[in-house]
Amino acid sequence: MALNLLMLGPPGAGKGTQAEWFAKAHGIPKISTGDILREAVKAGTPLGLQAKAIMDRGDLIGDDIVIGIVRERLALPDTTRGFILDGFPRTVAQAAALDAIMAGRDPLIVVDIAVAEGELVRRLAGRRVCGSCGLNADGDAALGTTCQRCGGTLKQRDDDGESVVRDRLQVYHRNTEPLIDYYRARPTFRSVDGAQPAERVTAALAEAVEAAANGRRQGTVA
Repeated sequence: MALNLLMLGPPGAGKGTQAEWFAKAHGIPKISTGDILREAVKAGTPLGLQAKAIMDRGDLIGDDIVIGIVRERLALPDTTRGFILDGFPRTVAQAAALDAIMAGRDPLIVVDIAVAEGELVRRLAGRRVCGSCGLNADGDAALGTTCQRCGGTLKQRDDDGESVVRDRLQVYHRNTEPLIDYYRARPTFRSVDGAQPAERVTAALAEAVEAAANGRRQGTVA
């Protein structure tokens, strides 16, 4: 059975990091919308060229192109054993399109990493990014001004100020949070407490995925 996993969660929940760790541990690709859009543009695929033209005009890329690029990516041979989706779908319309893409494949396991808004604001406002290698540093790693990976300078992202963070969370609540209601009733849906230390979230994520794959009772994993 292929391990097909969709990670949900608000900005600052740590889903990208957890998805990356999980993908490496299980030898399956982590697929993020931003990455595959850049790959399609670089490769000069028909959809990639359409996306580039739209971005060059400064416009937003529509669902049809995003869905098409995701469909192409999930058709590649490296997804035979499974994949992890991070950043797609972002809307219920995209989720419905994903259901169509998944027709005939093994079930999609959906895990929501849940974190209270106050904790999300604290995390994002305290996050720093390396100007040299792009490392996202938080917690103790963000207390200094030097990147622990490459020695570059850490700085706060423009979109990590508290007022901007709260605006981003409002957009998430309005546009993306309905996905939780869309998936909640499915037997393969699970919720994980993302307010725990990262290593405990990793363990809870693994337990939740195993339970969903084996059809065990649904619940929040702490």
